[in-house]
Amino acid sequence: METKMRSTPVYEVHAVKYAHLPRKAWEVQITPDPHDADFPMDYFVWVAIPLDEAGNRAIGGKPVVIDTGFNAQVGKQRGREVKRNPADLLGDLGIDPKEVEDVVITHLHYDHVGNWDRFPKARFHLQDKEMQFATGRHMCHDPFRHAFEVEDVVGMVRAVYGQRVVFHDGDEEIQPGISVHLIGGHTMGIQSVRVMTRNGWLVLASDASHYYWGIRDKKLFSIVYSVADMLAGYDKLTKLAEGRIDMVVPGHDAEVMTKYPASRADMKGIAVRLD
Repeated sequence: METKMRSTPVYEVHAVKYAHLPRKAWEVQITPDPHDADFPMDYFVWVAIPLDEAGNRAIGGKPVVIDTGFNAQVGKQRGREVKRNPADLLGDLGIDPKEVEDVVITHLHYDHVGNWDRFPKARFHLQDKEMQFATGRHMCHDPFRHAFEVEDVVGMVRAVYGQRVVFHDGDEEIQPGISVHLIGGHTMGIQSVRVMTRNGWLVLASDASHYYWGIRDKKLFSIVYSVADMLAGYDKLTKLAEGRIDMVVPGHDAEVMTKYPASRADMKGIAVRLD
């Protein structure tokens, strides 16, 4: 009997939590909940690992890391405790940061591009508009500049000169079954990542939707470059998930850790499997 091969590779996908911050509605919403609800913020990195036809990790398969978090020093400066460096937590999942070849940087805010130097072999996938935003005239204004760490931005510029940055202009596939999609809104060039899983297309929104209430209720996060792009971005995320909002994973919602099962029994409260 002839066996049909999958046309699109399938991945296992993990969200790895490395820090946590209590937050109230007025701190994270432009139009806050009148009851000043609690909206705690978790900090994540993500990884997509290719699977073979049997559902096991593919021999020789190349994992893709999405974002690199921030380190303890930056966390201390910003009043955020890093439980453990996210690069080390990826190691607990069997992913050696020193061997990773592709890292998607969804945007250049401090909590998404710190620790880039822990990935010495990696190519960094970034939108043209995000580098333009982080190095252009908007950084003359503190409300835009505040969420960037200048040394991380400079590090990415150095990576450009080291031929280690792959620029994207819109929506592009970076390897079969994984693509990046320009969203905008939160920053000029924020991108989300779509990954094929055993359950269909999974969309890692990153900060294109910080919380479930963003994409679900069309509410606005407090740090925003373009309100119009943020709202249009919610529609695009839904379309990328083929209308299944439950397949869109927000960038900072603590509910992610309770919605999905632990990646392993010994990683409960640290990593969950999203696929």
